[in-house]
Amino acid sequence: MENIIDIAKKLNISSDDIECFGKYKAKISRECIDRVKANNNGKLILMTSINPTPFGEGKTTQSIGLAMGLERIGKKGIVVLREPSLGPVFGIKGGAIGGGKATVEPHEDINMHFTGDFHAITSANNLLCAVVDNHIYYGNALNIDKDKIYIKRAIDMNDRSLRDITINNKVGYNTGFEITAACEIMATCCLAEDMDDLRERLGNIMVASSLDGKPVYAKDLDVVGAMATLLKDALKPNLVQTVEGTPCLIHLGPFANIAHGCNSVIATKLGLKLADYCVVEAGFGSDLGAEKFMDIKCRKASLKPDLSIIVATTKALKYNGGATVDNINQKNMEALENGIANLGKHIENMQKYSVPTMVCINKYDTDDDEEIEYIREYAKKYGVDVVLSDAYMKGSEGAEDFANKVVEKLETTQSHYMPLYSLDLSIEEKINKICKEIYGAKEVVFLDEAKEKIQIANENGYSNYPVCIAKTPASLTDDAKVLGRPEGFTITIRDIKISAGPGFIVAYAGNIMTLPGLGRNSKYKEYK
Repeated sequence: MENIIDIAKKLNISSDDIECFGKYKAKISRECIDRVKANNNGKLILMTSINPTPFGEGKTTQSIGLAMGLERIGKKGIVVLREPSLGPVFGIKGGAIGGGKATVEPHEDINMHFTGDFHAITSANNLLCAVVDNHIYYGNALNIDKDKIYIKRAIDMNDRSLRDITINNKVGYNTGFEITAACEIMATCCLAEDMDDLRERLGNIMVASSLDGKPVYAKDLDVVGAMATLLKDALKPNLVQTVEGTPCLIHLGPFANIAHGCNSVIATKLGLKLADYCVVEAGFGSDLGAEKFMDIKCRKASLKPDLSIIVATTKALKYNGGATVDNINQKNMEALENGIANLGKHIENMQKYSVPTMVCINKYDTDDDEEIEYIREYAKKYGVDVVLSDAYMKGSEGAEDFANKVVEKLETTQSHYMPLYSLDLSIEEKINKICKEIYGAKEVVFLDEAKEKIQIANENGYSNYPVCIAKTPASLTDDAKVLGRPEGFTITIRDIKISAGPGFIVAYAGNIMTLPGLGRNSKYKEYK
């Protein structure tokens, strides 16, 4: 690894503009962020994927590989990623720093405590919860309805036992924990433009309703200053490097199946100012992270993506077509033909935003030439180019052709980005549009609790918010077991949450949970 001061120099950032955490990681100062705002923007490249499978699709690996490939061909690139959560790191998924010869370093530091951002967000969230309870304990001047407290405590760990808890003291009410990556303060920090914006957003968090039905906000509890103080350093992006020394920003990390699944606005805008090509990834498939990137983050931050890239593997496509774990490495044209419609749906999804689109096949040694050619021919129906990347095995060398094709695409096509829906639509109409156009649902059913919360949102002036749907990432439906490209299905919206801090409405589909549990064979066992 190179000293982080030398990595900063590649971006024309001096040692005075970074706050070092040892030799290999640093935070970038607010002064530097303000100074580079006058720079021209580079090209914004979004990496998304088909629906995830047990084998992994490689969005992060290919994001890192593309940035290294761009540097290899003489272009100034940067990759901007989310921070890993300890929940998945110790859970089934494992770390989130890429793979093979396309990783970011120092990987163990990044996967674990890193620079303390998640801890700061957890502390700010739990301070808010404690202040709510304290207010009730000392008389409840705001008349908070204990049955309508919307904020939950947070923990950066998969711990299913904490999903539902009862506070048994004088305050006494039922509540629970969320994983830190799913909490509202994480999403709030990710969409804040600066500290002043963050303070305003923190104050707007709706923590509860009063007994007479009025919203109670964080600003009503005089806690915003303390929360902002806890978060002041967490709002600064982190600078690290790829295994080949390419600069990388890693900052914050909301889940895409529950929150909006993108790194911070601050980090993305900084990346665009520091390099000619800024590669970002959005969590899970285009139905989750990419849709939220386009309809929430880009809209709110006035970003215009120049290119979207859908990562797929032959393994994942065959799995969607019925191949099993036991035979996934074998040539299986029937399974590929059955499963490739999933890729088609994700291509259609990205084309709805009028952004140029490519497909990247994350190459495996077991890939068969006939299978690869079939994918190429299939993508031609959509007017989309397919490129192979062997970044996992060969690093920048394996991504060189990928990088050249990306540059060529950017030089020969123009993005005409526009969101999927107008904010003037009702909350129900926006949910219907996402479910029917992006997921492919035939019908959307709203349960009574969801209908009641939508009415509250409308009455309090939140009907013009974008929508963030929380659902399983494993399927286009709200049932994780349904693979491929299903048709004629129903999406059930069981609950609604007003997330006024980040500024969106969360709609919970199916049985999605905001605090995962550890699996039988979780990754914590690998640490000796």
